[in-house]
Amino acid sequence: MVRPRTPLLSRERIVEVAVTVIDAEGLDALSTRRLARELGVQAPSLYNHFSTKEDILDAVGDEIVARVDLSMLGRDAWPDALKAWARAYRAAFREHPNMVPFLARGPARRPSSLRLADAVYGALVDAGWPPSHATRIGAAMRYFVAGSALGSFALGFVDDPSLYQADYPHLRDAHRLAGLQSRIDDGAFELGLGALVDGLEKLYRSVKRPKT
Repeated sequence: MVRPRTPLLSRERIVEVAVTVIDAEGLDALSTRRLARELGVQAPSLYNHFSTKEDILDAVGDEIVARVDLSMLGRDAWPDALKAWARAYRAAFREHPNMVPFLARGPARRPSSLRLADAVYGALVDAGWPPSHATRIGAAMRYFVAGSALGSFALGFVDDPSLYQADYPHLRDAHRLAGLQSRIDDGAFELGLGALVDGLEKLYRSVKRPKT
């Protein structure tokens, strides 16, 4: 029998199909059995490439985070860099919202996530932030970005005017929010990001380390 020119299975192919399943149906839909069925192989074949389902999820997360632009960190002034990075980070999360709860746990051993954390922390410390503040800022930014990507505020309100009119008079226009999703959700993110960085700039003036 002639051997195939390319392997039937690879880490890249497994990750690609895992992303497709998670994006379409959520984290709970992914199992090694489901993944093997989608790939047209037996489940034990996956273990030639990944030891556990958790390892597959780590590879998926690493692939997503690897797409986040980090070029502005250490190059641009830290307030501008922080904003640009936060937007890039959110964009990567929004492409794969079902992975956000997994990624929000932290970088674990994922190389791309560790590079991201290293770049953010390093840029802040190099800009004069005390290390303890740089650590907290990195955490705060991750909370903010992940939270903004977990769901839509605008889509959280049902399109039923009667629900609000009698008992929630201040929400009488809430049924219109879904139709304004992009304006509201993106606007809220930019409002929060601007307020967060503005506050950090004020704090920076009082804690900035002198250059040596």
